[in-house]
Amino acid sequence: MPVKHAIWRVGDKPTPLPTSRLASEQALEEMIVSDPGILSSEWMVIGRQELTSHGGRIDLLAIAPDGSLVLIECKRDRTPREIIAQALDYASWVEELTPEKITLIYQRFANGGNLDEAFQQRFGTELDEEALNESHQIIIIAAELDAATERIIGYLNARDIAINAVFFQVFQHGDEQLLSRVWLIDPGETQANAASTSRNRGEKEPWNGEYYVSFGDTSSRSWEDARQFGFISAGGPSWYSQTLRLLSPGDRVWVRIPKTGYVGVGRVTEAVRPVKEFTVQTPSGERPALEVLKHADRYKLNLDDPEKTEYLVRVVWLDTVPESGAVNEVGLFGNQNSVCRPTTPKWRHTVEQLKTHFPKWDHQAG
Repeated sequence: MPVKHAIWRVGDKPTPLPTSRLASEQALEEMIVSDPGILSSEWMVIGRQELTSHGGRIDLLAIAPDGSLVLIECKRDRTPREIIAQALDYASWVEELTPEKITLIYQRFANGGNLDEAFQQRFGTELDEEALNESHQIIIIAAELDAATERIIGYLNARDIAINAVFFQVFQHGDEQLLSRVWLIDPGETQANAASTSRNRGEKEPWNGEYYVSFGDTSSRSWEDARQFGFISAGGPSWYSQTLRLLSPGDRVWVRIPKTGYVGVGRVTEAVRPVKEFTVQTPSGERPALEVLKHADRYKLNLDDPEKTEYLVRVVWLDTVPESGAVNEVGLFGNQNSVCRPTTPKWRHTVEQLKTHFPKWDHQAG
């Protein structure tokens, strides 16, 4: 059923705002370029109206914190299903982009700017050339889609093709225009699909049922807290926290601290919840996490912002080591997404290796 959205003026008798439209697709592009947070607070635009080798023209190209690319196609009005074929054709070109070509795309977009420097400034970390364009996702922007197009996007995304649609509707409020946004599919699902596959499609294999977890940014997260109180967490921009929703009770997770190594394996016991609703068991009884955790003061700064607050998932640990004993061998899988379902042989190899380091991996949680 096609997605519909509306805005009402609050009053004794709610009054719907009339819909309007932007002057052009270019106007929406301009807004996204000036503030990519309209789509995602953790995407950086690196290209615009880039010509492909197939004769097409990509509206926008962005990069995510893990070095994956985001192909963005803007369509102001109703979008026919043929746009899916066009987007997939463009994606086949994006998939083959080398680091050198991506650097040139950014130089054209930023008038000679340096991609490495811009990435460092935007995300606070160095751009890993090996991870650059290891995966990508497709985002189609429209005012609405026909039912067939929605079904096609849902079908592809359910089969691990990272494609999504976001609807922008313009409403008239006096002399002002208001812009609303609705996603067709939870963007965390699409992000996870992109993270789960490598650029080399020949390396893809069935997912082994084991979840990868990145317990990142130790300046705002304590692994000893996580071990003691039984949880994993992510927060700040929603790009980091939204994939936590992939986890359900009973799922097994293998936890890695970026640039440090793997530190534990456990079973999820509860679905994700914001830190202000999370409690932990202490020697003096159950207490709110915000009264106990090392970085609680930092979490309190964004308690009422669903995009930036810290989110936690309760876990029963099967086997863990302190950060100083982390397992960090050559050839082990790594990714900056907080949660993903890798489908590369490297992940299967990683889990097989980790089972030798965490011998209690299959113990009954309790």
